[in-house]
Amino acid sequence: MRTYIGRQQAISPEDFAELALGTPIELWLGVEGESDEERAAREDAARDILADSPSLPDDLIRMAAQVIEENPDLFDIVPLTRVSRRRAVRRGVAA
Repeated sequence: MRTYIGRQQAISPEDFAELALGTPIELWLGVEGESDEERAAREDAARDILADSPSLPDDLIRMAAQVIEENPDLFDIVPLTRVSRRRAVRRGVAA
């Protein structure tokens, strides 16, 4: 099954995020190893986008709340138990 948002096919979760935001996710999160100059340029671009769309943060919060409401199983957490392995230590007995 193929999934499209508008005319764009979304293949990965990153595609969904980019199409929902209208910008690459890396613009907001950065990339590993970016230089100070690249970071400054990225942050300037993000500021420009926010200046043009001041409702963007609120829209994203509403979208996230809707996803959580429609998919409560996203937060089904199963605690992982860790088996304790205690070794019996006997004095004078080699292991």
